[in-house]
Amino acid sequence: MRSLNRDELNIASRFLYLSMAITVIKKDLTEVQNGSFKIKEPYLILLEKMLYLAAIERKELRINMRKQSIKVYLLNKNESFSTYLFTAGNREEKRFYFNPAIRKQVVPILNELMTKAAVQVQDSASSN
Repeated sequence: MRSLNRDELNIASRFLYLSMAITVIKKDLTEVQNGSFKIKEPYLILLEKMLYLAAIERKELRINMRKQSIKVYLLNKNESFSTYLFTAGNREEKRFYFNPAIRKQVVPILNELMTKAAVQVQDSASSN
């Protein structure tokens, strides 16, 4: 039985997936910085812009979550599954995720961030 309503669940899920996207972007930034790319700057600029946009959205989500008393807790994680507890006020819902399914949800967020970042980088490059 669901204890959180659809809106609360959507906010908590977006926060969870966006947080994972931020982790991926940070790891990719490190890989590019330490990698053997011939020209690193365009990749670094794009990844840094993606990280910036993701951080802004996550901050807005946190504010919204605080207003609605929504919290997300990692309860358990192994190679295959992760268990999270979502709470909203006095209500709670335990959710089990297949880790590859989580990754599948993160990919569209990365694509969305990449598109937004590319547009902003292009706009700033054309205005110079």
